[in-house]
Amino acid sequence: MKRILVTGSNGQLGNELKSLEANFPNFHFIFADRSTLDLSDSSSIQTFCQANTFDYCINAGAYTKVDLAEKEQELCLQINVNGVKTLAEICFQKGIPFLHFSSDYVFNGIGTEPYVETDLTDPKGVYAKSKEEGEKALIFLASNYPNSKFCIIRTSWVYSTFGHNFVKTMIRLMNERPEISVVNDQIGSPTYAKDLAEAALKAVMAWEEGKLLSPIYHFSNEGVCSWFDFALAIAEFIDYKGKVNPITTSQYPTPAPRPAYSVLNKSKIKAELDITIRSWEEALDECLQKLIAS
Repeated sequence: MKRILVTGSNGQLGNELKSLEANFPNFHFIFADRSTLDLSDSSSIQTFCQANTFDYCINAGAYTKVDLAEKEQELCLQINVNGVKTLAEICFQKGIPFLHFSSDYVFNGIGTEPYVETDLTDPKGVYAKSKEEGEKALIFLASNYPNSKFCIIRTSWVYSTFGHNFVKTMIRLMNERPEISVVNDQIGSPTYAKDLAEAALKAVMAWEEGKLLSPIYHFSNEGVCSWFDFALAIAEFIDYKGKVNPITTSQYPTPAPRPAYSVLNKSKIKAELDITIRSWEEALDECLQKLIAS
């Protein structure tokens, strides 16, 4: 039975991959969290990989605290760059395909057309730069291993029923306050982590079938919205009686800059992996139904 290692198993994506495990009875999943495989510690990574055998690696672990990264620069780089390098090199040495996730933040956010995989990156902020460096480190490392297999999936605005995310924060605030304000001049596409997890496993299955994958894909749910639009959809679903006010980015300053426009073009992943992507509204409804039920 082939074995799939999933790092960051307690994060949003890791938990969604856990929930999909039953759909893949022919595979054995090894879920590793920070206590067993710490991406900020190369010796922890090496120790884990010596003690466990696996045939694929899905690196769902990452440092994702965008604002805190401005203070915790070293830790952010340790996880998002050095951890990726260490884990990928072990995989490449053993001929293990390596799947990694990156972010819409690698772009500067001043575009007006959905970004394609080959568009130039120009990250702003520590977290954004760490994601770009992780990508570059992985691509450079792969060039030293001619038979290496790897794939980067860039995504945006990730949420799920697990962990901390915009959707859960909005529900909490709407339950606490008669009025909330949400930024209306940052445009992107929400991504339900369950749909992203399914796309990742589709990539692994493509490898299993002997297919070659492109080095980078873009994935989010279909459709475009602002954070304000996203909040309105949540408010409508939970029948929030309060008021949602649109504000500008300048009215809500954050330590790390946010891209004003970060819509990703998903043509490549849809064509090459034969993926049908549902709208962000449909995906959000499913997630909210689960959250309300629980």
